[in-house]
Amino acid sequence: MSKILRKPNSRTAAAKVDGLNLARDAWQLQAAKARFSEVFRLARTEGPQRIMRQGKEAVVMISDEQYQRLVGRAHQPKSLVQFLRDSPLVGVDLELERSKDKGRDIEL
Repeated sequence: MSKILRKPNSRTAAAKVDGLNLARDAWQLQAAKARFSEVFRLARTEGPQRIMRQGKEAVVMISDEQYQRLVGRAHQPKSLVQFLRDSPLVGVDLELERSKDKGRDIEL
């Protein structure tokens, strides 16, 4: 039977990456497969869950909310039109005219 790997003092030594707590426990792949519902629940309630295969090649299961924060999609507008409509510069009178460029004289 696969066991959950425990890191010494992992509860006090939880590191943060981009504001997310790293997983406190690393799950062996077979244990994670057998207890997928628990890993899923912990990823949503406790934070990222590391899944190891043969002691390396870790993947991390995170909640969708954390994923959206990492990739920044939660802050992106749905379209360019919506972005321009929501701009704080809407209604600002901008001076868009410029003097005509007459070119320059070049000696050949």
